[in-house]
Amino acid sequence: MVYRPVAIVILAGLSSAWCPAQTANPAATGRAMLDGTRTSAPGAAAPQALNNPPTLTIEQRGDILMARKQYREAIDMFQQGSPKDPVLCNKEGIAYHQLTQLGNARKSYEQALKLKPDYVEAMNNLGTIYYAQRSFRRAISWYNKALKLAPSESRSASIYMNLGTAQFGRKKYEAATAAYQMALKIDPDVFEHHGNFGVMLEEHSVQERAKYHYYLAKLYAKDGRTEMALQYLRKALEEGFKEKDKLNKDPEFAGMRDLPEFKQLIASEPRVL
Repeated sequence: MVYRPVAIVILAGLSSAWCPAQTANPAATGRAMLDGTRTSAPGAAAPQALNNPPTLTIEQRGDILMARKQYREAIDMFQQGSPKDPVLCNKEGIAYHQLTQLGNARKSYEQALKLKPDYVEAMNNLGTIYYAQRSFRRAISWYNKALKLAPSESRSASIYMNLGTAQFGRKKYEAATAAYQMALKIDPDVFEHHGNFGVMLEEHSVQERAKYHYYLAKLYAKDGRTEMALQYLRKALEEGFKEKDKLNKDPEFAGMRDLPEFKQLIASEPRVL
């Protein structure tokens, strides 16, 4: 399950990059990509007979409140569970994260890691805290720790995306591109899964957003995904990307230069947003 407060992907589960990715839970709402998946969580409800309504666990009740964006109530619910349950600690952190109470969110993620030191999702989520505070180096450190434990799992696509975003924040564009490439390799639709991921750059200048979209266009062009490359090129130009001559120089676009749509982009003067 993916929650999205504050600038990257937050994982809500039991494995920790955003704590065990909770894929069966409510959806994204914010800027960071959070993962809250539980794998073998304590106190899971046993299967019920078809004619008997299932009894909801504390975790499930909290997840319902999260889906309704009732984050304070969700925190109260998660706190009714076992204080030794790392998944509940991680999800409590996500709820605080959604309320932009980053200090409380950090404490919850750190508690989840004390209880489960290899909790990938919690590592990821802790990284998003430092990203939100513009402490990019510390964010990168936590993302890398998470990726050492889960280098090529499906959940790692979001972590690589977060890593790339933090590198982009440091203006380490080659490192950002390498991380984004890994994210796309694991999940070709990772950026689409997370919707308007460009929102993570909302605190940056228009020029930085334009550059970000240009780099994404290059990634998609290199991957042979022409439509997506054109889409992000348009965004970059609309946001005032100034180095338009690069479109005729960068090798990633070599296979697109004869396309009418590409030629139109070169010739047009997009309305800058």
